[in-house]
Amino acid sequence: MKKLKFILSGGGTGGHIYPAIAIANELKSRFPDAEFLFVGAQDKMEMQKVPQSGYAIEGLWIAGLQRKLTLQNAMFPLKLVNSLWKSRKIIKKFKPDVVIGTGGFASGPLLQVANSLNIPTVIQEQNSYPGITNKLLSKKANAICVAYENLERFFPKDKIVFTGNPVRQDILDIDSKRSEALSYFNLDENKKTLLIIGGSLGARRINQLIAKELDFLRNNNLQIFWQCGNLYMADYKHFSEIENVQVVSFIDRMDLIYAAADFVISRAGASSVSELCLVGKPTIFIPSPNVAEDHQTKNAKAIVDKNGALLIKESELDEKFESVFNKLIHDENLQKSLSENMKKLAKPNATKDIVEQIVKLIK
Repeated sequence: MKKLKFILSGGGTGGHIYPAIAIANELKSRFPDAEFLFVGAQDKMEMQKVPQSGYAIEGLWIAGLQRKLTLQNAMFPLKLVNSLWKSRKIIKKFKPDVVIGTGGFASGPLLQVANSLNIPTVIQEQNSYPGITNKLLSKKANAICVAYENLERFFPKDKIVFTGNPVRQDILDIDSKRSEALSYFNLDENKKTLLIIGGSLGARRINQLIAKELDFLRNNNLQIFWQCGNLYMADYKHFSEIENVQVVSFIDRMDLIYAAADFVISRAGASSVSELCLVGKPTIFIPSPNVAEDHQTKNAKAIVDKNGALLIKESELDEKFESVFNKLIHDENLQKSLSENMKKLAKPNATKDIVEQIVKLIK
């Protein structure tokens, strides 16, 4: 059999990068001799995270459109043309069997060129509300792997495959890792642990909330593990000097911190929601209102409407946070039911199911 070649593109945030890496890892386990190339936006975090995972990456000079008039918007047509030209060059040289896009700026031009060259393409849409790039690309894609139901209004119905989102395989069995996790993060086994995750870039409003509510949280006999994001580390790292508080910019072992956590406060990016369903820890979602079509709220509501998590809107944090959090940590029946209902929504085989769709397209 010939040596297979795959190009994957996804980036801008961890929510696009890690699904692409998970898909590549599963393909590699099935086809150990295959060649892989990632394509990202040249100044985004994928340019570091992908090589750290052992894969080669090429960068495109591309960025998204801003919502207001900026110099960056004026440069967009030039960047798009440049990225289309470079994508064509990359594809012609690498000769992939299949091109896979998981979202982010770079996947648009790359999949557009792949479609024009009749190379099979797969879109992996993480969110309950797709971005404009994937909507445009879907018309020519061979398969569209989705994580939420009722996306027929955005994508051709006959191409949709309901797979769930790819997640890192190391979180599938966290129950056996709890003692290792407490030791790794130097946590007290006699205290409950609250994990705060604001997404790979951090979440300003959640950081402000935790800083304000730190005494309230600690008075509930909790230890706090707070991922504040690279953008905010300088502003919040001094809180680590407080007993039972750890502030980090990034978490390198999500499997272990999930194993250690008793409660979670999180943004509602698609990858985080999918991971938390597998983990099944009692969770409060605080969706970002600053994303396209408010898709984080829709992601969270898909879980909340099935009684799998709690949700507080950013605009209601000041009046509702303490009462909602108090209810969660003092009601063991609520914790148990949230946990059980959340786990029912998990898709542990998502990565394998997506790779099945890719394998079908190999000529």
